[in-house]
Amino acid sequence: MPLTEPHDDHSSAEEPAVGVPGAGEDAPIPVEPEPTLPEPVRQRIVTLTAAVLPGLPADEVPVPLRRVAKFAPNRRARLGAPVIAAQLTADPLFRQRITARVLADAGDLGAAVVEGTAPAAADPVEVAALAYLARPRGWRELIEASGEAVRAEADSAVVAELVREAEQRAARAEHDRAVARVEAEKLRDELARVREELGQLREEARQLARTLRETQGRERKATELLATERGRAARAAADADAELRRARARLAEAEAAAGVARASAKEARSVDDARLWLLLETIGQAAVGLRRELALDPVDKLPADFVADAFADQPGGAAAGPATRARDTDDPARLDQLLALPRAHLVVDGYNVTKRGFGEMSLEQQRKRLITGLGGIAAQTGDEVTVVFDGAERIHGLPPAPRGVRVLFSRKGETADELIRRLVRAEPAGRPVVVVSSDREVADGVRRHGAYPLGADSLLRRLARS
Repeated sequence: MPLTEPHDDHSSAEEPAVGVPGAGEDAPIPVEPEPTLPEPVRQRIVTLTAAVLPGLPADEVPVPLRRVAKFAPNRRARLGAPVIAAQLTADPLFRQRITARVLADAGDLGAAVVEGTAPAAADPVEVAALAYLARPRGWRELIEASGEAVRAEADSAVVAELVREAEQRAARAEHDRAVARVEAEKLRDELARVREELGQLREEARQLARTLRETQGRERKATELLATERGRAARAAADADAELRRARARLAEAEAAAGVARASAKEARSVDDARLWLLLETIGQAAVGLRRELALDPVDKLPADFVADAFADQPGGAAAGPATRARDTDDPARLDQLLALPRAHLVVDGYNVTKRGFGEMSLEQQRKRLITGLGGIAAQTGDEVTVVFDGAERIHGLPPAPRGVRVLFSRKGETADELIRRLVRAEPAGRPVVVVSSDREVADGVRRHGAYPLGADSLLRRLARS
């Protein structure tokens, strides 16, 4: 198919190829329509263009593609394919700029395509894509050869599928043959049993004949007994035939029931798939409608990115004037700003805060006072709060933690600083994590992992204000 949807004007001229002698001459160039591209070739052309698009200077990127150039790599070729294809067809200068970068990345293969040749081992789709962009002599023949190769691969896949189906049918036939062989063995066994019974009857008949010859008086009785035994044998054979017919009928009924069950299961699964598809389609359309109703445009940065940028721009030794007060690491307003972020997590270096704020108390009283204050913050903000204390020994008499507050003690051989760093590393990237500690090493360590370090005074002043 063509690279883009067909236009009303099919008189676009073929552009001079990059690196082809005579491309810049003033001689008129014959007007030819765009070739019909196989779908894999068209997709490869869009992928190559999307890969090198961000590397072009901003003034060389056409206006319709400037927004596409800012997309993520995995979305650029998928969402911007129509715009990229239309620009390649309509803007020869843009195609030449793209071609120069694509050929540079292609290396030897790009040089071979520019010369109008293609290595035998090269991917025909890749060769056709490069030929379309570079447009050397014979580029249309290269594209036609690629289309034939793609169709040959599709035919090979169809042949392989037919072979696989034939093998499956052969396997099923072999299975049916094995089942028939088992049934025949059963019938032979049944026939042998009937023959054995018939032999016994014949032996009895010979005995009756000897008895008949010995006594004429018992001739009638022997004859009647022989007729009786023969009737019994006939009935036994008839019963065996009837039982065999009933078994075959039951087998046919079982096969029919199995077919009906498979059809019912397939129909039920189709209904479930239809319901699930309809539910997902409804949810997707509702989300699209809500986004359109709210007029939301894609954003490049999240709220946490703006907070992180503001914190990184803070001057190290500047005085805390009216404009920088909110950026002071010991200012409770800064703490309130961070805790107002969605799904924020407050991690507190317990003894670092308590010994700085109320070190005259016992350790038990320090812990109790800090945990109680943190419970109020958790209740007001709804954020997750974790307080970490040093101490490998078992702590006795610790009151229950308030709702929303997690109390952790470092294990033996581990400090509270190491436990805090492990908590920060366990959080997903992008989540606001606020670490309160006046320890410089703790602050530097958690900052490298994307957390926001604040001094202990910010929390103490926040607790005093509550």
